[in-house]
Amino acid sequence: MQERKTTFQQLDYTLLFLLFVLMCISLLAIYSGTTEQYTADRMFYVKRQIVWFGIGTILMLAAMSIDYELFKNFSIPLYALGMVLLLLVHFFGIEHNGAQRWIGIEGGFRFQPSEFVKIFVIITLAHLLYHITKTPREKSFKSDAIVIGKILAVGLPPFALILVQPDLGTALVIGAIIFSMILMSGVTYRMIGLLSSLVIMAIAFLVWLHNNYFSLFTKVIKDHQLSRIYAWLDPSANIGGEGYQLYHAIQGIGAGKLYGSGLAQGAKSQSGIIPELHTDFIFTVIGEEFGFVGATVLIVVYFLLLYRLVIIAFSCNNTFGTYIVAGTIGLILFQVFQNIAMTIGLMPITGLALPFISYGGSALLTNMIAIGLVLNVNVRTKHYMFGEED
Repeated sequence: MQERKTTFQQLDYTLLFLLFVLMCISLLAIYSGTTEQYTADRMFYVKRQIVWFGIGTILMLAAMSIDYELFKNFSIPLYALGMVLLLLVHFFGIEHNGAQRWIGIEGGFRFQPSEFVKIFVIITLAHLLYHITKTPREKSFKSDAIVIGKILAVGLPPFALILVQPDLGTALVIGAIIFSMILMSGVTYRMIGLLSSLVIMAIAFLVWLHNNYFSLFTKVIKDHQLSRIYAWLDPSANIGGEGYQLYHAIQGIGAGKLYGSGLAQGAKSQSGIIPELHTDFIFTVIGEEFGFVGATVLIVVYFLLLYRLVIIAFSCNNTFGTYIVAGTIGLILFQVFQNIAMTIGLMPITGLALPFISYGGSALLTNMIAIGLVLNVNVRTKHYMFGEED
C-alpha cells in the first residue's frame, strides 16, 4: 500500500534549511570581503548576490517542478547543446586573464557554458547508467571495462574541451562527476582500484616528464598552471608571483585562531591585499574573521547537506534518480574540498568557487539547479508501507 503525500510534505525541509544557512553565511562573508579594492560600497556585491540567489531559487524551483523522468528524453539534446556551446567558446569565446571560457551576450552580459555542462553531463550519465543497469549483467572484467568505457565516452569530450580553455578546476569537477558515476555503476572495487592506480601512474609520469623532458611537459601543463604548482609547493618562495595570494590567505586564516577577529575586522581580509577575496578565496574571510569555530560550523553545514543528499540517493527507488543525486554529490563535494583545500595550501589553486558561498553567477546557478534536481527526485520518490512496487 502506498502512502500518499503532497509535494509540500515530500519536500526535504532540512536540505532547504541548510541551503538557507549557506546563503546567510555567503552574504555575511561577501559583505566583509568587499573592501575598497573592489568598490566603496560594501553592499554592492551583497545586493548582486541576493539577485543571483533569487534567480537561482527560481531555477531551482523550475528544476524541481518538471518530472525528472522527462529528462531522459532530453539527455542527448542537452549533451549535444553543451558540446556545441563548448565549441563556440573554443572558437569565438571571450578571453579574460589568459583563459577563454565565456560567451558574450548583448548588454555586456556573459556566461560560462562549462558551468551548465556539469548539469548536462550528470543527466546524460544518469540516463546512460539507467539503461546499463536495467538489464542484469555478468560481473567480469570485460563487462566492467565496457561500462567504464561508455561512461568515459560521454565524460571525456567535455572534460577535454574545458581543459584546453584552459580551466583545470572545472575540468576536475567533470572528472569528479565521472568518478562518482563510476562508483555508483556497480563495477567491482578491483576495477576502481585499477583506475585509481592508472591515475596515480599518470601523475607519476608527469613528474618524470617534468624532471627529464621539460619541453614536452610544458605542452601538457601550461606555464601559469605550473606556476601555481610551484606556489602550492612553496608559497613563501613564490610570494612575488603565484604564491602571493596563497601565502597571505594562509596567514589570514592562521591569524583567526579559535574565535576569529570579528566581522569586517580581519587584518588581511580588510587590507585588500588578497585578490579575489569575495569569490575564490572567500574561505579566507571566514577563517580569519570567524576563526576555527566559524570554519568548523561551515564545514559541518556542508557535511549535513551532503549527508541529506546521500539519504535521498539511497531512499530513491528509481535508479535514474539515484544516479542524478550521485552526480550532484560528486559535483558539490569536490568543489567544497578543492576550494577549502587550495585556500589552506593542501591543494594547488584552481579558481573554483566555494559552493553557495562565493560571489558569482554561473557557478551559483549551476549548484542551485543541481539542488533543484535533487529535490525533484526526493519529491517524486514513492514510499510504500509493505516494500516496493513490483
